[in-house]
Amino acid sequence: MSGCGPWLPHDLLWGMTPAQLPGDAPAWAHAVLEAGQPVVVRRALTAPGQVAVGLRGVSREQRYPALLDLQAVQRGVRPEQLCHVPPQGPWPALQALQALQHLRDELDAQEWIWGVSGSAGFELASGVAALHQHSDLDLILRTPEPLPRARARELLALLDGAGCPVDMQLQVPGGALALREWAGPAARVLLKSAGGARLVSGPWNPQEQAA
Repeated sequence: MSGCGPWLPHDLLWGMTPAQLPGDAPAWAHAVLEAGQPVVVRRALTAPGQVAVGLRGVSREQRYPALLDLQAVQRGVRPEQLCHVPPQGPWPALQALQALQHLRDELDAQEWIWGVSGSAGFELASGVAALHQHSDLDLILRTPEPLPRARARELLALLDGAGCPVDMQLQVPGGALALREWAGPAARVLLKSAGGARLVSGPWNPQEQAA
């Protein structure tokens, strides 16, 4: 499994070394890179030739933001490359992934591009244990065109029937928002972009994206 740039949020990249970390980086960050683990692309403004990434440690508290030179990237895996990887292991999040055949069928029938992110995606792509008994299952759905809110509620009902908590993030041209929020009654929802987070009423509206 290997993708190619330009890299998008939630993509997993290999090639970062401890030498690329700033001097004040924690010891655990050096350890995960020495072990050859991937980093996760995050949303942030960067200079040309760089990509914003995050390092994952053993605990939820061990998260570290960094910058990676694009020339150092050796390979990458996108969330959509993981949606049909056979899950293994006893953790509820992977059991839920296995149980989401009805969701796979629904999304595939619509020809949508979706995938697995978060701890489950990290473990499926790297083989590094990242899940625990209470892990959620994180999914993304690429939605370049507006998703009707009624359709969002139908998708949410499918997710809520899984064997563990499932969250889906809609990837829109100007950032990302939670499916659960878009399926809800609020007039405005939180749009996360490289420039920060803000409340918008039209996540696909270019004027709001640029505001």
